[in-house]
Amino acid sequence: MKRILFLFFISILYGFLFAGETIEDFTLEDFNGTSYKLSNYNDNEAIVLLFISSQCPVSNAYNDRMNKLYTSFHSKGVAFIGINSNRTETTKQIKQHAVEKDFMFPVLIDRNNLIADRLGATVTPEVFVLNSKRELLYHGRIDDSKNPDNITSHDLEDVLLAIITGKQVPTATTKAFGCSINKVN
Repeated sequence: MKRILFLFFISILYGFLFAGETIEDFTLEDFNGTSYKLSNYNDNEAIVLLFISSQCPVSNAYNDRMNKLYTSFHSKGVAFIGINSNRTETTKQIKQHAVEKDFMFPVLIDRNNLIADRLGATVTPEVFVLNSKRELLYHGRIDDSKNPDNITSHDLEDVLLAIITGKQVPTATTKAFGCSINKVN
């Protein structure tokens, strides 16, 4: 229990430490070996980094919601990038998952957890929203329930609506929940 509380406070602290900070550029490959550079998305109103997993039941409960958010916001200048940082998931599994779930956004592979560690991502799903200058605007969950019938707070959607309408982001940090990212170290 103490460890869970410690991890909770660390994740909240990370959100406050990074809020407003510029995220350094990075390049990752997708499951086909195509390279994607974060700075290539600087022309977008916002960039959503989604840490996901092909094996995590919590992350998988959000697959349809991630696609719906992409459909709702992509045409409004919001870029979505999936990132899989799990050392236990193979390129073949990641590709099969992305194809089966019809992800409309690229799914990149963070083989040595460099990006997850840099950002402080610890669970799947976990979200980081950046503006066009790659400044962190939001870090946390997609919404407040794995079960779509029990959602009371649409955190990511509210953040994206604020960004595209030029309003202040309603909250900079929420507590992400899900499966732990299986890290190399």
